Amino acid sequence: MLFSYIIFNLPTRALMQANQITQNVFSVSQLNQEVRRLLERCLGTVWLEGEISNFSAPFSGHWYFNLKDSRSQVRCAMFKNTNRKVLFKPESGMQVLVKANITMYEPRGDYQLIIEAIHPAGDGAIQQAFEQLKYKLAAQGLFAEAAKQALPEYPSTVGVVSSASGAALQDILSVLARRAPAIKVIVYPAAVQGEQAAIQVCAMIERANQRQEVDLLIVGRGGGSKEDLSAFNDERLANCIFNSNLPIISAVGHEIDHSISDLVADVRAATPSAAAEIISQQASHIEQRLSYLNQQLNNRYSQLLKQQQWQLTNLQQRIYAQSPEHVLQQQQQRFDHLSLRLERAMSSSLAQANYRYNRVSRAIIASQLPAQLTQQANQFDNLLKNMSQIITQQQARYQQQLIAKTRQLDALSPLRVLERGFTMVSHKQQLVHHAAELQVGDEVTLQFVDGQRKANISS
Repeated sequence: MLFSYIIFNLPTRALMQANQITQNVFSVSQLNQEVRRLLERCLGTVWLEGEISNFSAPFSGHWYFNLKDSRSQVRCAMFKNTNRKVLFKPESGMQVLVKANITMYEPRGDYQLIIEAIHPAGDGAIQQAFEQLKYKLAAQGLFAEAAKQALPEYPSTVGVVSSASGAALQDILSVLARRAPAIKVIVYPAAVQGEQAAIQVCAMIERANQRQEVDLLIVGRGGGSKEDLSAFNDERLANCIFNSNLPIISAVGHEIDHSISDLVADVRAATPSAAAEIISQQASHIEQRLSYLNQQLNNRYSQLLKQQQWQLTNLQQRIYAQSPEHVLQQQQQRFDHLSLRLERAMSSSLAQANYRYNRVSRAIIASQLPAQLTQQANQFDNLLKNMSQIITQQQARYQQQLIAKTRQLDALSPLRVLERGFTMVSHKQQLVHHAAELQVGDEVTLQFVDGQRKANISS
């Protein structure tokens, strides 16, 4: 019939003109190619329902069968990369609903259907509605990854939108009590099956967003038939989940169940228990993070303590090196050294004087000159007296100089200044001499006579 359509609808003038006949002659391959393009371009994707016959699944993994009704049949092919997603095994005699692209198998000139999806006929209407809504919402951007919110890293309160008497809620509470007992749970009860289910679930999601008492929401229920789960394929609920300011985990049915809510939600969990496990994993990060921070704090504290101890030792050494006590000790050592030198010099002078005295005495005695001896003795006595006076004067002068230096050092000692109520101010281990050296917010050290204190410059 299709070939007749193409031939009898050719322009009459083209058939009548001899010089154009040759141009309108197709090869068989060209004809089949043109027909295939015409079929794919004009009809595209279709949904149809029928009975499977002559089903075969060769070693290649592809499926081949006919789809028929009471009057006609059509060849079908479903390739391996597509049929591996099918959750049941088709058989001859089974009534199914298929989504297919119309094309032609050019080598034989047979038109056929390339199957993209296949469902048992009983679920056909529901599945078709599901697919249509999925395409619609996908086109509106409700499934976009960019629109999905991240789950909070450390949730403290979780909201659960589900049936208050359902097994799903008990599964969630059991998992959280076992794995994350510190997390608080607030239940927003709603019907999860029936005509009012989608409306009630939406109302609870909106209420949770208004109250802002939870960190995220789990929305879901336990397993069931497609009709039981239909509330979570509702367009109103999809928009409600998409518009939620709170992150939402969808946990509908079992692992094999997929809903529109799963696609719109920020995170999809295979089961309600799996949703609770996801949250408890988030909560377990708190303990790991606290342990890591505690270790970092201890390490930093040890480093700061060692640094402060080193600075304290360094400052103590500097203070000791500059203290009046240390300076006085150095002056005392210098005085002792000078005194020793003076004593040695006096001893040497006395020894030389005694040597000269003895020599002169012997000379006087040898020369029998008593008068000269008497004169020399007197001179010697005078020299001794003068020397003693000079030594005494020098000792007194050195002693006075030492006392004066000591008093001067004591008067200039920072400790004496501090005892009079003054304070030494240092910033970054440097003495502060002028107010202009400091800025608002600088931390300074105040040295009092009895200790140190820290302070901050506020103005």
